[in-house]
Amino acid sequence: MKGRFMSPSAQRIDVHQHVVPDFYRDALAKAGIADAGGRALPDWSPEFALELMDLLGIATSVVSVSTPGTGFLTEPAEAADLARRLNDHSAALAFDHPGRFGFFATLPMPDADASAAEAARALDDLHADGVTLLANNRGTYLGVDGQDALWETLNERGAVVFVHPAELPAPPVDGIPPFAADFLLDTTRAAYLLVRNGIPRRYPKIRFILSHAGGFVPYSSHRMALTIAGDTARSPLDVLDDFRSFYFDTALSSSPAALPTLLAFARPGHVLFGSDWPFAPTAAGQYFAGGLDGNVDPDTLKAVDRTNAEALFPRLAATPPTPPRALPAPVRLRHAAQRTAASLVFKLLQPGTD
Repeated sequence: MKGRFMSPSAQRIDVHQHVVPDFYRDALAKAGIADAGGRALPDWSPEFALELMDLLGIATSVVSVSTPGTGFLTEPAEAADLARRLNDHSAALAFDHPGRFGFFATLPMPDADASAAEAARALDDLHADGVTLLANNRGTYLGVDGQDALWETLNERGAVVFVHPAELPAPPVDGIPPFAADFLLDTTRAAYLLVRNGIPRRYPKIRFILSHAGGFVPYSSHRMALTIAGDTARSPLDVLDDFRSFYFDTALSSSPAALPTLLAFARPGHVLFGSDWPFAPTAAGQYFAGGLDGNVDPDTLKAVDRTNAEALFPRLAATPPTPPRALPAPVRLRHAAQRTAASLVFKLLQPGTD
């Protein structure tokens, strides 16, 4: 339905939202890291997150830790300890704000055995909604040999795996921030290797979510499928079916150019709402949320906003959506003005038809 703008009653489920706890920021600073993917580490707090969620009509956010995760620590024990602390923190966040937050557990990759152990703890004891895996960890990509212990643990539990990009294992190009282009290639590389090496077929109970509409996967899927088919003697249709088994989030990707390609490629029910806040600033979240609101029919919007995620996370379907917080009248008016302004900006920034 064209021209719609999001209502606070949308009750969205956001599968791509990040946390930046103070102790994690301090650990990164100690290692000389002040940014992620070329973007300065943003301010984060539960209060800031809830303000953003109220603005964008998000009932529940399944939060995760963005790149570099624990990969900046080369000592395995230190990486495992930091992963535990991050997961305990996220579990406490979900407990303290029932209905508003879930979380994807951080794993100390590229150590597959330690990651399997932490995945089991987080899923079984902390009741994580899934796990986060960076597309590459210090140059080791998902899907390469030596990761079977992790895949077996995740497959046994029918886990959801949120695949988030990291910086490419190559020098950045001057003038191109990694988050703007390299992230999309990083996700695509991981998806390619997962399919090329048969991970979705060998471990069919794992559900993979690819960030940012899968990078280049929907756009380049047939080209990649023909390449893999030629390399492995598999049917191109089988390869395409494996690519379509992935789930995709809409973070920074619900534009009139990208969204139709994603919806045309993805299986029904496999597109989920994502904001990428706070690394994507509030204005960007509004821009792309407005793009989703104004460019799909009401049934598709409802599915992407909520019901597709409910099918993937049954606990969210079993619990009624959290009612919107009672906000003071000035805040409601400010939010309404922000949504209207974001809708106008989105329309103004679309290219012409000539």
